[in-house]
Amino acid sequence: MTNSFGATSTTDDVLAGIDLGGRRVLVTGVSAGLGVETARALAARGAQVVGAVRDLAKAERATAQVRAGAANGGGLELIELDLASLKSVRAGADALVADGRPFDIVIANAGVMRTPFGHTADGFETQFGTNHLGHFVFVNRIASLIADGGRLVNVASSGHRYADIDLYDPNFERTPYDPMIAYGRSKTANILFAVEFDRRHRARGVRATAVHPGGIRTELDRHMGPGELERLVAQINAQLAATGEPPFQFKTVPQGAATSVWAAVVALAEDVGGRYCENCQVSKITEGMLSPVSPGVRPYALDPEHAKALWARSETMVGERF
Repeated sequence: MTNSFGATSTTDDVLAGIDLGGRRVLVTGVSAGLGVETARALAARGAQVVGAVRDLAKAERATAQVRAGAANGGGLELIELDLASLKSVRAGADALVADGRPFDIVIANAGVMRTPFGHTADGFETQFGTNHLGHFVFVNRIASLIADGGRLVNVASSGHRYADIDLYDPNFERTPYDPMIAYGRSKTANILFAVEFDRRHRARGVRATAVHPGGIRTELDRHMGPGELERLVAQINAQLAATGEPPFQFKTVPQGAATSVWAAVVALAEDVGGRYCENCQVSKITEGMLSPVSPGVRPYALDPEHAKALWARSETMVGERF
């Protein structure tokens, strides 16, 4: 598949001329950064967006621009969802199911990054529990609401290269905790969840994909210490220079959200289903020692048997079968 979009494309670029009137979209994490921009771009083209957020007051303030820019019948509704609490996740999902209105698109955008060692309300390691298990339960509980021909987009990261999942010690009970390894595990899980969800639902035309938005300055880096981000960028640039690549550049928020809306609306379902995308393109599988910001996806993140194993382990951890 080829298209004219790339790393510098914005949400407005990829959605130019598209009418989303009558489409209903669920986006998690609509209180800052990519989530707000994703909601804005969709509502501006007529989509009815449901934003799932942990802090409703914060989200109300952050999404004033979304409501102001909504057009062609588009709009925004906010619901409460704390992905670090399965009680909240189940309550939010059950309310949507009881409401009964279907979704054309679900974008699992919310997440945390490089948090200090800690646990969710249910005792899971914070990043794996929030980024993967919270979405795993939420999306599966509302799966019947995703209309035939709909899509699931999981926002993952090139950070998946830092670590494969660990099915035997997901909560770092025996492994020394490293915040970037934990983040990598959770992002690999986001991709594998999309792979298996796609396999399970494609018979009715529902396809799932995972996307890397790129490096963007958002609230996601709030757990990094003073100067830590700068040191990480310097390390990445040294790796890039060693392979003759240009230095790393941060994306703008509209550029970062572009791949999510591209994969949800613009790309052909058969091209992105069960795949990993970045820079508004489907990524190639890569091996070897690449910089975390170089394009490509590790083979373990797309392995179908690995995805099935993660699904089964996740069901055991949350005490629920889907």
